[in-house]
Amino acid sequence: MKRILIVLMLVFCFVYRKTDACTRVVYKGPNQTVLTARSMDWRDEIPVNLWVFPKGMERNGEVGPLSVKWTSKYGSVIASAWDMATTDGLNEAGLVANVLWLAESQYPKFDPKGQKPGLTIAAWAQYILDNYASVAEAVDALKSEPFVLVSDYIPGTERFTTLHLSLSDKSGDNAIFEYINGKLVIHHDPKYVVMTNSPIFEEQLALNNYWRGIPGTIMLPGTNRAADRFVRASFYIDAIPQTDDVRKSVASVFSVIRNCSVPYGISSKEEPNISTTRWRSVADHKDLVYYFETVTTPGTFWINLKDLDLSEKGQVLKLDVEQNKTYTGLSNEHLKKVQPFKFMGL
Repeated sequence: MKRILIVLMLVFCFVYRKTDACTRVVYKGPNQTVLTARSMDWRDEIPVNLWVFPKGMERNGEVGPLSVKWTSKYGSVIASAWDMATTDGLNEAGLVANVLWLAESQYPKFDPKGQKPGLTIAAWAQYILDNYASVAEAVDALKSEPFVLVSDYIPGTERFTTLHLSLSDKSGDNAIFEYINGKLVIHHDPKYVVMTNSPIFEEQLALNNYWRGIPGTIMLPGTNRAADRFVRASFYIDAIPQTDDVRKSVASVFSVIRNCSVPYGISSKEEPNISTTRWRSVADHKDLVYYFETVTTPGTFWINLKDLDLSEKGQVLKLDVEQNKTYTGLSNEHLKKVQPFKFMGL
C-alpha cells in the first residue's frame, strides 16, 4: 500500500507541475506510411504563414560575425512564427522537424568573440531541414555540438525562448534534442513517437510507462497539461486503424492531434503557453504532402512538395495564412513569389 501511495504521489507531481503546451505524434502504418502531426498552442495569436524554400539558399546563423554559415542542400515547406522563425516543416527528403516549448531548457553560453560559431534558435529547425535527409544523419552531425544554439526573448515579451526539437523521417526513425543544464541531450530511437513539453523527455517516458499499466479504454488523463496530452497521444496513435489508405490515415492522425488540442478561447495568465491551440499540421513523409489547418478558419489544406520546383532554380514562395485567410484542399496554386524572411537573431 505504501509503495502504491508513493507512485501516485509521483504521478501527481508529474501531472500537476508547471507545464507547457503543444503536442507532436508520429504514426507508422503499412507500406512505409509515416505521418507526423503537431499542434501549436499559445495564449496570444502567433501569426503563421507557410513558406517554400528551394535548395541552394545561402544562410547564416544571425548572431553576428561568428554565425554558422551554410547553403541549403534540400528544399522544404515550413510553418513560420511571426515570419522570423521556423517552427515546423518537411523537406524534400522526407525529414520533418518540429520545435516545441520546454521550460527546463538551458543553453550553453555563446561567446561572440570565441571560437565556436553560433546559430539563432529561430533557425534551429530550418538548419536541420536544409542540411539533412534522415534522423540518423542529423544525430551523427549534431552530437558533437558543432555550433552554439543562441536564444533570446520572444518579441514584445519578457519570456525567454526555451525550446526542444523533434525529428522524424520516412523510415520511421525519431530523435529528440534537448539542452539540459547547458548540455545537449539526444534521445534517438524509432519508438519515440510522442513528444509534448515539460517535463524533460526522460521524465515523459517514465510517466508514460506508468500509464501503460492502466487500460486506455477504461481511463485516460484528460487535462490540457503536457503530461496528460503525452499519455493520450501515446494511447490513441497505437489505437487508430493501421492503413495505407492515405485519406483514412491522415484523417485518423488529425483526429489524434485534435484530441490533444486545447479548446479555442482557453488561456492562463500564469501559464500563457497552456492555452488555445492555434494551428495543427500533419506531414506525410512518403508522399511529401504537408497538411495544415488553423482553428479560426476550419478546413484542411495542403501543399504537395512533389509539384514544386525545389531545385536551385526554384523560387521562394509563400502561402499567406495569417489574418484568417481561407484555403481548402490542394493549395499549391495560391503560393506567391516573395523575398525570404530574415531569422530573428542578435
